[in-house]
Amino acid sequence: MLVSDLVATSDRVAATSSRLEKIGALAGLLRRLSPEEVQIGVDWLAGRLRQGRIGLGPAMVTEARRAGLSALEPTLTLGEADAVFSEIARTSGPGSAEQRRAALGGLLARATELERDFFARLLVGELRQGALEAVMIEAVARAAGLPPASLRRAVMLAGDAAEVARAALLEGAFGLQRFSLQLFRPVQPMLAQAADDVASALGELRAAALEWKLDGARVQVHKAGDEVRVFSRSLSSVTNAVPEIVEAVRALPVRSVVLDGEAIAFRADGAPLPFQVTMRRFGRSLDVAALRAELPLRAIFFDVLHLDGEDLLDRSGGERAAALRQVLERSLRVPRIELPTEAEAEVFFADALARGHEGVMAKSLGAPYEAGRRGSSWLKVKRAHTLDLVVLAVEWGSGRRRGLLSNLHLGARDPGSGGFVMLGKTFKGMTDEVLAWQTQRLLELEITRDAYTVYVRPEVVVEIAFDGVQASPQYPGGVALRFARVKRYRPDKEAVDASTIDEVRAIHAGALAHEAADRRESGAGEEETGGDG
Repeated sequence: MLVSDLVATSDRVAATSSRLEKIGALAGLLRRLSPEEVQIGVDWLAGRLRQGRIGLGPAMVTEARRAGLSALEPTLTLGEADAVFSEIARTSGPGSAEQRRAALGGLLARATELERDFFARLLVGELRQGALEAVMIEAVARAAGLPPASLRRAVMLAGDAAEVARAALLEGAFGLQRFSLQLFRPVQPMLAQAADDVASALGELRAAALEWKLDGARVQVHKAGDEVRVFSRSLSSVTNAVPEIVEAVRALPVRSVVLDGEAIAFRADGAPLPFQVTMRRFGRSLDVAALRAELPLRAIFFDVLHLDGEDLLDRSGGERAAALRQVLERSLRVPRIELPTEAEAEVFFADALARGHEGVMAKSLGAPYEAGRRGSSWLKVKRAHTLDLVVLAVEWGSGRRRGLLSNLHLGARDPGSGGFVMLGKTFKGMTDEVLAWQTQRLLELEITRDAYTVYVRPEVVVEIAFDGVQASPQYPGGVALRFARVKRYRPDKEAVDASTIDEVRAIHAGALAHEAADRRESGAGEEETGGDG
């Protein structure tokens, strides 16, 4: 298949808000793919490369995108482009950057303008076309003539939508039979939607439990006999990085088990360390023994998917929680209350926040484990930070947002220089009305523009909610916001009223202070933190 055919479908999917039209367009394309093209096409339409990250940064992609002339007629096939990405992924060693640049340039020289734009957005993770995995699964089901539920379950168990799509399209229902829960093959984790507050979460779920929401690293742990393996949220093995978790699960009095939980580092006083501190344990090249002594981890589990030969995925949340209590002592389980009154729930929420956690999770007592889905059976309630920031620039949107200014460049005020320090970008939290308003307003403030971005006078203030501040070498201020989203515009404020870079750095410094305190108390503190399991 020509790349241009897939790009046309991608554009069609992006241009419609109708879920049924998206599914129909995707299904039509899937039926036309050859067996060798199915995994390529499914991954691309879901906004990712089959090869994963291949060493092409945004600057290199932008440079290649702007260089040279595009092809006038489409001739490039999916297989040819995929082969180039595989070649780039294999490139390493001295001179590899130039080799990757040359390979990318050669690919783009063969691509039309629309294909070049598609590849650029695919490579930097900005292919926002509405072909989310849930929509793609339904499209595969339609193309293969299979029930969507059977596809969702297979994807949950395989952890790879493209692999399941190939089996469904080439082998039908028979091909899906080989996807079952298998020890040491991780399943996709169940995800949560956001709720505004505890009361609304309880009202939506009715029969529910509340648990602390921990800001750690999601882990899935498999045990069979003495063998234990630990997998990350992205289903990668991290077993060697977390020996204390391996030891804790190996000691459990069970033959086989699959547990879902969080790995998290704590201070000596029991307060959790920031997410970015915990994630230091998951680097690529680490002295694990030394880092374990400096930054011990605890695994705290909240679900069990398999126990002693029996799969529990289809059991209710209440039944799985009961099984978890039978297997794990209290120190290994996340604190939880079932069927709380609204008053009890508010106290539980306040206690979680007071102890330094993100908030709470509200979970249906009757729901099965819906792996890989961000369904309404799990709801998260958090207290978000907010800052009033200044819009410095804005990028044109794509897909449904084509023709609208979408991705905001956010800046904090720098009292020392009188200017603004960029903290990151966001396109989240905007309604159609906000998009229309900000497009009109920001074009009135335009200073200059390039192919993707409109630079504006720094006059508009927007209230931004975010989950934390992390170190970032990408931005001149050295810090960036984590999970930023628009809460509201502030027409009542001027740029001089915006939050300062000093305020942002103070938030980051508070997180670093927790880390420093933990290091100072390394001796007894490590023993206490690790001793609880």
